[in-house]
Amino acid sequence: MRRARIGVDIGGTFTDLVLLDDDGKVFFAKVASTPDAPEQAVLTGIAQILETAGLGVGQVAKVLHGTTVGSNTLLQKVGARTGLITTRGFRDVLEIGRVRTPTMFDLSWSKPEPLVARRHRREVDERVSAAGKVLTPVDVEQVLEIGRDFVSEGIESVAVCFLNSYANTENEMLAHKALAEAFPQLCITASVAVLPEIREYERTSTTAVNAYVLPALRSYLARLDAGLRDLGIEAPLLVSSSNGGLSSAAIAQEKPVFFISSGRSAGVVGASRLGEAIDERNLIVFDMGGTTASASLIHDGNLTRANEYEFRAGISTPSRFIKAGGYLMRVPTIDVAEVGSGAGSIAWLDPGKLLNVGPASAGAKPGPACYGAGGTKPTVTDANVVLGYLPAELAGGSLQLDVAEARAAVERDLALPLDLSIEDAARGIREIVNVNMARAIRAVTVERGVDPRDFTLLAFGGSGPVHACDLARSLGIRRVLFPRAPGVFTAMGMLAGSVEHHFLRTFPVPLNKVAVADLGTVLAALRAEAVVTLAREGYAEGRIGFEFELDMRFRGQDSELAVPFAGEAAAFDAGALHERFVDSYRGIYGYASRDEVEIVNIRLRARGIGDSTLDFARIEAGQLAVGEAVVTKRPIYFGQEAGWIDTPVMERAALRDEVEGPVVLQSTDTTILVPPDARVSLDRAGNILVAL
Repeated sequence: MRRARIGVDIGGTFTDLVLLDDDGKVFFAKVASTPDAPEQAVLTGIAQILETAGLGVGQVAKVLHGTTVGSNTLLQKVGARTGLITTRGFRDVLEIGRVRTPTMFDLSWSKPEPLVARRHRREVDERVSAAGKVLTPVDVEQVLEIGRDFVSEGIESVAVCFLNSYANTENEMLAHKALAEAFPQLCITASVAVLPEIREYERTSTTAVNAYVLPALRSYLARLDAGLRDLGIEAPLLVSSSNGGLSSAAIAQEKPVFFISSGRSAGVVGASRLGEAIDERNLIVFDMGGTTASASLIHDGNLTRANEYEFRAGISTPSRFIKAGGYLMRVPTIDVAEVGSGAGSIAWLDPGKLLNVGPASAGAKPGPACYGAGGTKPTVTDANVVLGYLPAELAGGSLQLDVAEARAAVERDLALPLDLSIEDAARGIREIVNVNMARAIRAVTVERGVDPRDFTLLAFGGSGPVHACDLARSLGIRRVLFPRAPGVFTAMGMLAGSVEHHFLRTFPVPLNKVAVADLGTVLAALRAEAVVTLAREGYAEGRIGFEFELDMRFRGQDSELAVPFAGEAAAFDAGALHERFVDSYRGIYGYASRDEVEIVNIRLRARGIGDSTLDFARIEAGQLAVGEAVVTKRPIYFGQEAGWIDTPVMERAALRDEVEGPVVLQSTDTTILVPPDARVSLDRAGNILVAL
């Protein structure tokens, strides 16, 4: 029987779906997102894409899903009423944080409000030493009394985080068990189940985030799973994690903190697989959706990863030096710089009549003014409609765009107050949002000593292809690559991912004093845990790939670098590891200390191997096989100097030979804008390449 896997990515405006069948054919669909009940758009889209592909519900092998429920819960502050139980004397760890500010000398900065109110952060008598010895057993009656108080005050979710519990879990797990048995209506998160790692603030913050979003994500995934069953789909539901891997929905329902950046990381993983297939080893990955835009780096074929990040509104730029601007999560993630600039970002004037764009977004409801769904404020999409960059309809005709409404919004709110033409005001919106998005690209290139001119810009997302060439030009990038179906590429990236899980053990020891026997014991325990976990996902030990890393630092430092390690105690080579660490440190910071080097943690990334995944070199487009060479022409405004140019509009699937810009390549998933003085052609795998 012909079988298929479906990737689903929920965005602020559209929900994207991609279906890959056994023959390697790809089908896609875009449906309007339903923010009040996100699962409805998913279910509608699945029914639609199965009909397009000519498949029945019984032929679905897997559903792979990237969800924004966790990130939206944090962004909108609509998570569960959360309580925290911690060791006496450590109630205010969330307030104290790292005693840093994200920007020096910024007197207007306000620290984010903790996700757990102070009166719901409660202390108990218990103590474990740093060596793991129980100094004071936990007072279970105190824990139960706090639980009763929490229930009476309407607390829905509880985080339990005790001092040094990573070294000995006994007290924390006793408290967890007592709460779970006495108050089954509460969602309980123990820190050692999420992050069994040294550092109290990082562990407490990560546990608090997990508890805060747990009920929302658990409820959503349960509704989605029930909806799939109602459709007749019995296939397993897998969720994309912040690190780009896939895990069962059951894992996501217990550890949602690992899935906050669920969707965007899948796009970067897909970009990495595409780069391998077409031998493009240096890529700047740019993804622009309805509410945000993000950038990541693939350098010499390697993804850039991090073991912690902060969630915040506005711009979220990775920094190894200054943090404290948001809610810290010490979890594995693709290292991505993100800005609050998307197609739905609202343009507005400050009291000094300075034009700003974002971070507020019109979203799917009410949406941009041109959607005709109640939105009245000018957005980036409205600007692109005014300038002629977008067609009269989106998503295969399911969404009609009202040019008159877009012009009216730009004129009323911007052009008249600034005494500009409507076109110049719209062009201003576009230029400002491009500058904002360029900040994200600079954050992963220039700020790390990498010259973006040495890279190819890979652009996708519903809106990325409309802005990519202008962005590339502003940064001196000469080549821009657009994958097949760029508007749904993030969902496609999930089909290129694999099931994976992450495991960690704290192992504090100087590098030159590692006891091989102790190291072997920890490595064996990590392997055993990985084998058990992956077995639940259907992988025998022979189908599991193991990748070990050591978190290392110079003695006395507060942060570490991850260094790849073979994972065999017998092959442990302190000298080689020292050299590898120093080289990595010098490459990042420009110098290296002569101080002693120490190990802090051992990490294991275990992934299932042998699954059939999307091969970008052999992709067959099931619904992109035909197209007319030139559909029509429409006037497009390319700025004051070039003015309006009557520009050819071509179906993306009809492109065969090299074409001179300006030209618009359109398809049901996105619009690619090729400016004047550029050439566009196909590479050998059918991707679109623009030379500027």
